[in-house]
Amino acid sequence: MTCIRIYASILYFIICITCSAIICMICSVSAYAGVGFTYVAQGGEAVIAVEAPASAGLNGGVHVAPTMAGLRMTFTSDNPSQVKWSRYSSLGAAYAETTTASGHDANSSWIDSPQGDMGYVIEDGGTLTYIWLVDYGKHMFSPGSLSLSTEQECGRTALDCTGSGDEIAYYSITGRRLTLSRDITLSYSTLEWNDAAQNYTETPAVETLEYLSPIIHVNAPLCQTAFTLEGDRFLRQWGRPLSCESASFPPRSIAAHTSAVSDNTPSDNETSAGQVGGLGGSAPCTVNFIANVTDAAIFHEWQMSRYRDFDDVSLRASELDFTHTFTEQGTTYVRLYCANDDASCEYFGETYEITIGESVLKCPNAFTPFNQDGVNDVWKVTYSSIIEFECHIFNRSGRKMTSFTDPSQGWDGRYGGKFVPAGAYYYVIKARGADGKEYKLSGDINIVDYK
Repeated sequence: MTCIRIYASILYFIICITCSAIICMICSVSAYAGVGFTYVAQGGEAVIAVEAPASAGLNGGVHVAPTMAGLRMTFTSDNPSQVKWSRYSSLGAAYAETTTASGHDANSSWIDSPQGDMGYVIEDGGTLTYIWLVDYGKHMFSPGSLSLSTEQECGRTALDCTGSGDEIAYYSITGRRLTLSRDITLSYSTLEWNDAAQNYTETPAVETLEYLSPIIHVNAPLCQTAFTLEGDRFLRQWGRPLSCESASFPPRSIAAHTSAVSDNTPSDNETSAGQVGGLGGSAPCTVNFIANVTDAAIFHEWQMSRYRDFDDVSLRASELDFTHTFTEQGTTYVRLYCANDDASCEYFGETYEITIGESVLKCPNAFTPFNQDGVNDVWKVTYSSIIEFECHIFNRSGRKMTSFTDPSQGWDGRYGGKFVPAGAYYYVIKARGADGKEYKLSGDINIVDYK
């Protein structure tokens, strides 16, 4: 691409003194790569220069003028009398038509009141400069008014807009259609999950629109809010943006934040029942389910099923914070379901899988309580997913030494607070597993004295 010399146009004033009055003849200037714009003999706002993508071939940029009336387009040159002008439409620069310069001086050549929404080719010796000139007067932005559309989707809100702000199109030198984003903003409030607060907090949301259409679709707000439409980027630069605000509307869409935490700590004689990570493992397993929901969630419940698709829901709980103890072997699926007041919007939360393994119950036949070295000091069963348990230990004469109903507990070899003599003792166990398996176990316990 031909190197473009950056030219800074100079604001200057032609002062005419008539009856001691000073009239401002040139009131605004825009410059881009040797191309400049001024409004002659009236108060016009600056022409806004926008860089075009390299693929457009517009090495002189795109220029947006508030009006063509009184506009002068200039091109600075070392030999302005030899500058040639032509212009093209959507067909591209290959179909450019010659146009006559309005005049020149020692530094520049110019065209007065150029036609807007046109491309221009400026030939200066062997150098070609391509620009596109937009007449903003043909694309005026007006926000109009905003109201809720009749048809709404969950997750998206549709707004009817009576305003105007069409696409501003321009064309590359090959006739390819491109558009300038008007950067129209639609502002409103919504809810976002805040990890630090562990709650939903109201947050401003802004969506940028390239142009204005009769129906505007945006991400649905999660709290009651009004919508503010403001623009556009060109009016902002000219210091006169326009805006409108809708009425305040209640939310329809729903979001929720859920978590599930098991508060079980396995005992030293309890195995994992094949569950590594995740939820579940050995029964009984207690899991706390916690939910935070947004404003539109009028109905909510935790659902529990043995089927991943929740074809058959076995348990429902309306509490947001819900605790359940799992005592059956297999996988159970749990999720949060929410709906708004008329059930037109529904929400299904993350599905949690709680897997309870098969039961295991094994009994050792010896231990060494006298050593008190932390190794095999207490007689304990090895177990997993045992939900009912009863154990009795007797000496050889039939006297009961101890009883307990928690498989995590055991016998430390004491009776009446004192160690019993070494020798053989007898246990009787009755238990049931999460898989329905019944256990009736009995056998000898040998207390070994290594001292």
